[in-house]
Amino acid sequence: MGIPAERIERLFVLAREAVVDDEYDRAREYVARARRVAERNRCGVPAALSRRACDDCGVYLRPGKTSRVRTRPGRVVVRCTECGATARYPYGEK
Repeated sequence: MGIPAERIERLFVLAREAVVDDEYDRAREYVARARRVAERNRCGVPAALSRRACDDCGVYLRPGKTSRVRTRPGRVVVRCTECGATARYPYGEK
C-alpha cells in the first residue's frame, strides 16, 4: 500500500467521523479531497470505499443517517437522503 492509498483511506475514516458528528459539509470535503488525491496519483479510489460516498453530492453514506439501503433480488439499492441519488449494486450468484 502506497502513500496515496493510505491517505485516501484516512480521509474516508475522517469523513465517517464527520458524518457521525453531523458535519456533512466537512464529510463532503474529505471525500472530495480523497477523490482528488486518487485522481492526482492515478491510483483510483478502491471500490469498497467508493461505494461509501454518494457520486452526486459527495457525502459519506451512513445507513440510517445519510442513506437508505434496500435489498432486492440480486441487488442492493442505496438512496442518498441528502440529494436523492440512487445507486444499485449487484450481489449474489450469477
